[in-house]
Amino acid sequence: MLSFGSGNFYGIAAGSTVATPRKFGTLQDVTFDITASTKQLFGQNQFPVDIRRGEIKFTGKAKFAQINAGIVNDLFFNQSSSTGVLLSAVGESAQIPSSTPWTVTVQNAATFDTDLGVIYAATGAAFTKVSGTPTIGEYSESAGVYTFSTSDAGVSVLIDYLYTSATGGTKVALTNQQMGTQPTFLGVFTTTISGKTMTMKLNACTTSKLSIGTKIQDYTIPEMDFEVMADSGNNIGTISMTS
Repeated sequence: MLSFGSGNFYGIAAGSTVATPRKFGTLQDVTFDITASTKQLFGQNQFPVDIRRGEIKFTGKAKFAQINAGIVNDLFFNQSSSTGVLLSAVGESAQIPSSTPWTVTVQNAATFDTDLGVIYAATGAAFTKVSGTPTIGEYSESAGVYTFSTSDAGVSVLIDYLYTSATGGTKVALTNQQMGTQPTFLGVFTTTISGKTMTMKLNACTTSKLSIGTKIQDYTIPEMDFEVMADSGNNIGTISMTS
C-alpha cells in the first residue's frame, strides 16, 4: 500500500480503565525508528560468517501544532491538574495619577499572581522594583497595586503581570518527583489513503523528551519523543496493513 500525509496519532494513559484518549491535534509528522544492534562473527576472511541481532531500540517522535494540556500531563508529566488557567497581561496601559496616592491598580488585581515589570510607555525604559518608598524610575507592588514616585506623577506606563482564571483551561502543578516516576501509555498511529489503512498499536510507550520552541514568524510546533517497551504480557503491539 501507499501512504501519504501525517496520519493520526493517539495516546491513552495506562493505569486507568477510563483514561481519556488524547489525539495529537494538527499533526505534522510522526517518525518511528526501530534500531537493532548486531554481533558479527568473523573467521580468517573479510566478511562475517554469521550475524546475530541483539538489543532492539524502538523510538518515535510526534510533531503537533495544537498544544493540549491533557497530552502534556497524561503522557509526559503525570501530575495533578485542576480547572483554571494562568494568564498574562502584556503591556497593560496605565497612567500614574497626578496627585496622591501615586498608585495604579491593574485590571486583574483580584486574581493577581506575579509581577513581570513596568516600563515607560514613551521610551520603553524599565522601572526598577524596590521594597521601600520609590524614587523616580522606581516602583513597588503588592497584590496588583503598583506604587510610584511623586516625581513620575502623570506619566504613562505599561505593566506586565500574570493573573489567574478559575475557568477556561487546565493547570498542571509540577512537583519534583522521585527518580523512576514516569507515565506509560498506549500509542496508536493510523493513516488511510485510497481506502487502504496502516495501523500501528504500541502497547507500552513512555515519553523521553518534550520540546516547545517558538519562532518569530512561524507556528509553535511542540515535539514529543517516546520509547516503546514490552507490556506486562511481554508483547510490543500490532502492525496492520491493508493488502
